[in-house]
Amino acid sequence: MRGLDLEIRRGESVLLAGPSGSGKSTVLLAIAGLLDPSGGGEVEGELRVTGRTGIVFQDPDSQLVMARCGDDVAFGLENHCVPTERIWPRVDAALADVGFPYPRDHPTSALSGGEKQRLAFAGAAALAPEILLLDEPAANLDADGARRVREIIAQARIRGQTIVLVDHDLAAARVLVDRIIDIAVFSEGSADTADPGDPAPSARTTAGLGLVRATGVAFRYPGAETWAVDGIDLDISAGEAVALTGANGSGKSTLALLVAGLLRPARGRVTDRADHDLWRADAGELVRRVGTVFQDPEHQFVRGRVDEELMVGPLRAGVDQVDAAARAAELLERMRLVALAAANPFTLSGGEKRRLSLATALATDPPLLILDEPTFGQDRVTYAELVRMLREARDAGRGILFVTHDRALVAALADREVTLVAGRRA
Repeated sequence: MRGLDLEIRRGESVLLAGPSGSGKSTVLLAIAGLLDPSGGGEVEGELRVTGRTGIVFQDPDSQLVMARCGDDVAFGLENHCVPTERIWPRVDAALADVGFPYPRDHPTSALSGGEKQRLAFAGAAALAPEILLLDEPAANLDADGARRVREIIAQARIRGQTIVLVDHDLAAARVLVDRIIDIAVFSEGSADTADPGDPAPSARTTAGLGLVRATGVAFRYPGAETWAVDGIDLDISAGEAVALTGANGSGKSTLALLVAGLLRPARGRVTDRADHDLWRADAGELVRRVGTVFQDPEHQFVRGRVDEELMVGPLRAGVDQVDAAARAAELLERMRLVALAAANPFTLSGGEKRRLSLATALATDPPLLILDEPTFGQDRVTYAELVRMLREARDAGRGILFVTHDRALVAALADREVTLVAGRRA
């Protein structure tokens, strides 16, 4: 972000629009007073903020600080010296408003990504700040959670709170704001010119041989009272894309990790076509078989440069240095990350991190792709490109299992849909 002139009036509700990586999240951090130039960043210009701020980060893990859910919502109230007798009624009201499904003492470590997002929003809303800063607050939520969050934003607007919202779902966000501020010009086309359904389907192959089979698979996290996944059967074949859907906390991400061979089932088996347990494969073997995109892309970054990150998988799979570099260069181009080749992956925007994580999964050209919320944080141009790439991978004979709340992606990519309810198939 550089050379930005911006004025937001008290009580105004605005949407910050712009392509992925244009600086929207940085603007929110600046308004919240969370940009620290002593850490090596450069600062120009002047920023004045009148009023107390509350922020919901793009990554909810960045703001959950307590071991129990109720304590996490209470944390901000305690720091603002709210009298003790008023804290817990406000905590309970905030949790109820977002439809949080657990009691106060539920461990934050046992939450799904969408449940963490609800909790983070409750923590910010409980403060009733004069200025509410929201970075993709509904991106990983199921339909009910997204509806509740948007209702809370609408109510905050009526109460006269100042709202600064970042949201790539322009259709849903428009009704919540007084005006839209485009903070960047996208030289490769406006963020509104492409559409997820634009890519024309290529010639499909029929589903081929089975790649992976889950039989009666179950998993429960340490200390959890219920099974995250409980007795699920699932097959993924070459040349098909399977959408894994369901409410927040229904077990989608856990099942994806089991199918990827990254969790050992407590019961049942996940096997390849040779009937080998996938979790037993060593790292070099697994990276050739499965490309995985985690719900949090930062959990899979291991290098200090974007281009080097893209070479990790191919080199581990036995590809020589020259070919690995060529593959990295191709993916940088397709993912619109060329200008960031030398950047540290952890300094990218949320949407850029997601594109990099998908590129690392594709880099080894594996027969099976396991993708958790693959389109999070994308503008419409990059979204359309991701859909094209995934269709190409499917049509070339790769199997794809993708976790999503995005109905447009299901319609654009999925050959079939599997829905989970409380750890079981619906």
